[in-house]
Amino acid sequence: MRIWFNKNFGVSKSEFNGLLFLVSIIIVIRATPVIYGYCQPNLKDDPNLLAQIQKISITDQVYANTIRDRIENTNPEKTVKLFKFNPNTLDVEGWQALGLSAKQAQSIINYTAKGGKFYKPEDLQKMYTISPEMYKKILPYANIPDQPIHASKKYIPFEKKEFAKKASVIVDINQADSARLDEIKGIGGTFALRIIKYRERLGGFYKKEQLLEVYGLDSNKYAEIKDQIEISNIPLKTININTATFNDLKRNPYLSFKQINAIIQYRKQHGNYSSIADLKRVVLLNQQVIDKITPYVSF
Repeated sequence: MRIWFNKNFGVSKSEFNGLLFLVSIIIVIRATPVIYGYCQPNLKDDPNLLAQIQKISITDQVYANTIRDRIENTNPEKTVKLFKFNPNTLDVEGWQALGLSAKQAQSIINYTAKGGKFYKPEDLQKMYTISPEMYKKILPYANIPDQPIHASKKYIPFEKKEFAKKASVIVDINQADSARLDEIKGIGGTFALRIIKYRERLGGFYKKEQLLEVYGLDSNKYAEIKDQIEISNIPLKTININTATFNDLKRNPYLSFKQINAIIQYRKQHGNYSSIADLKRVVLLNQQVIDKITPYVSF
């Protein structure tokens, strides 16, 4: 046969052996069910074996009911007395009088002792120690009073608080302290402190619009408060431009570090300044900066 396969299909010896092995495996697989069915013992002919199988099939059902039956039948001869009861306060003896075993009763007592509560009679069915039959029997007798509301959880009606409105005032921002500034409608404690801090750095305000330079005080806030403020005619703190050090000039918020260095270097090279006009010769100072610092410099 191998020679015939080789002649007609060009199958080599190793390929023919492999094909033969594969056919053998297929035959064995197909024959196995037939052989197994032939050799399998007939259950009808072996009553003992059939009885053993039937016995095993009901083992799980018997075992499932064993534990509960043992618990509920611990005291089968005990007289059951049904009565109205509160499951949240009933003691062990009371549960046993209803027909529960000592273990069942103690399990429920442990539950309530740890903070468990029955809010309605139907909650009894969540106790696994109470069988459905026992639950149906005692349910009509369960009586749970309305739970009192804890004092801390009582409804407290909302009390609307009336906040005193700030009366209209006119405040001198050059002399007012934080408490006085806080009287301005629209100015709280935070803005009051910021205004005082900026006033001290400047040396005083010479116009209301300078408040716009205070951090966080925008044009809307300024429009709200501008009619409530005034500026008294008091002398501003000035800095002598001819003797001021770098740290002295650094206090003024209108000058940058480069501009301060330029002022000092020009003074060293050309001598003291005699007027504001001399400041225009400092390259880094434009007219806008000069106008801002003019009220705060002296010669």
